[in-house]
Amino acid sequence: MKADATPAEATATAPDGAACTDALPSAALGGPVSHAVSRVARLHRNAAARLLKGLGLYPGQEFLMMHLWDSGAVRQSELIRSVDLDPSTVTKMLQRLEQTGHVRRRPDPDDRRAVLVEATDESCALHTAVRNAWSGLEEHTLAGLDPAERAELARLLAKVEGNLCQEAGDCPGR
Repeated sequence: MKADATPAEATATAPDGAACTDALPSAALGGPVSHAVSRVARLHRNAAARLLKGLGLYPGQEFLMMHLWDSGAVRQSELIRSVDLDPSTVTKMLQRLEQTGHVRRRPDPDDRRAVLVEATDESCALHTAVRNAWSGLEEHTLAGLDPAERAELARLLAKVEGNLCQEAGDCPGR
């Protein structure tokens, strides 16, 4: 950004139509890294949403499926805890995934009050498509970074995540 540029002049449009700017809002001056992390997280989620839409998924549904593919049948209450989302949100996600044939829900034979959720055999093709989408997103996100920089970024983000988990006192899946 030019030293004498106004915030409007510093703003450009990213390929996804989002505004990108070099100017830091005055309220964020005390937290430039937090501001950058928020911007990056939003842009990453938007990019993921575009890829997932092509697979017939809404953002977040892939995390439910990833958990089910890796763990097999689990109680719905455990799934809710593992993805750390509101129960009503998970229920709606599961309803949509069930309608598309990707998950099946059934009573838990050990506790008829509980519901087991599992990925269907039909979701195997989706598993491959999600893995490919995430691989493409990874390459797009990290383009221009060499392997050492990628490893360092992953290491630093893990430390940041650990700090945030410690602060929250609740770290599902860690």
